[in-house]
Amino acid sequence: MFAAVKQARLLRAFRKTQVPRTHAVQIRGSSAASATFHLREDCLVLHYGGTRMHLNYVWLRDHCRSASSYNSHTHQRNVDTGCIDLHIRPDNTAVEEGHLVLTWPGGHVSKYSLSWLAENSYERKKDSTVQPRILWNSDVYKNANIPSAKWGTFMSCDDELKQFLQNYILHGIAFVEEVPATVEATEAVTQRVSLIRETTFGRMWCFTSDFSRGDTAYSQLALDRHTDTSYFQEPCGIQVFHCLKHEGTGGRTLLVDGFYAAEKLRQQSPENFELLARVPIRHEYIEKSEEHQNHMTSVSPVLNVYPWNNELYQIRYNNYDRSVINTIPPDTLQRWYVAHRELTAELRRPENELWVKLSPGKVVFLDNWRILHGRESFTGLRQLCGCYLTRDDVLSTARRFGLHA
Repeated sequence: MFAAVKQARLLRAFRKTQVPRTHAVQIRGSSAASATFHLREDCLVLHYGGTRMHLNYVWLRDHCRSASSYNSHTHQRNVDTGCIDLHIRPDNTAVEEGHLVLTWPGGHVSKYSLSWLAENSYERKKDSTVQPRILWNSDVYKNANIPSAKWGTFMSCDDELKQFLQNYILHGIAFVEEVPATVEATEAVTQRVSLIRETTFGRMWCFTSDFSRGDTAYSQLALDRHTDTSYFQEPCGIQVFHCLKHEGTGGRTLLVDGFYAAEKLRQQSPENFELLARVPIRHEYIEKSEEHQNHMTSVSPVLNVYPWNNELYQIRYNNYDRSVINTIPPDTLQRWYVAHRELTAELRRPENELWVKLSPGKVVFLDNWRILHGRESFTGLRQLCGCYLTRDDVLSTARRFGLHA
């Protein structure tokens, strides 16, 4: 009986549209020779530009770009999605001059550019990259000969800022040189890029190895590779470092492309990559002193991927701040340790280590969702300043310049 009802509903939908099941139309001025569509009970199937799209009827009505449904000035939706009939079907369907034109019950007309539909379809998104990147080990990065931005030009020239942002997006790190060795100049150069994110460590922080905070960074000890603020629900997006003074030896900065190592893991042990991307663990920061009382915690997998295309977009790797593991079932725990050990081995390969000596005037910007940093131990007075930047605003600035971010 269900099949008979389904067939009757489908027949009524076809009669309403008054078009054959498959409707082919020549698209003038298009790189594709033609567009074809056919109507199903739950969606419209559109073939265009080499993409076969399944366009849900409610989705089509929800994404109407007419003035009554969408405000093109504010780029905000006017249509009330909660009031769309979940069984809505178009009364008439046509392709005209590179557009899909639908007439809905009640007479409302929606018009969609075929290229817009292809660009925003699920089928196109699952096969495309959200953010293009160049993954690197030490040799790859050094051989690329990526130029640093220069303070004088960077602060006044948008072309220099655009190139800086392009380098940052592709490689996850970017440098500005010849910056005056002051906190004020460091603050100015960071604000050229984005808004500063204030955290429990302050807005602009300046520290030495005085153990003034409950963190190993405030010492002369070596630090293994890690990402910062893994214990935040949303870890800080960008890390900025500027060494204002160092009167001693050692203290080189270690940089590792976490995505390069993670993709190596995916190639060699896809089941271990999947486990680290699926199983959540806790990170925690506890600080108890007279001046600072903090207890922060978050739960997330070590690797985070977009579910529709499995693209890696974040790594949280910090062995210092990883909390008690009590979120992994006993029958999975041993496999998690094996997977974590394999990722750690990739991150610690000497060929993946980029060592940089930060000196006064050289400011480095790191993608804290991708690049792990550390340092070698040092002697003498070493004074660093820096801050965290908001990730969203950095990417917004990049998009303003037309960059893919």
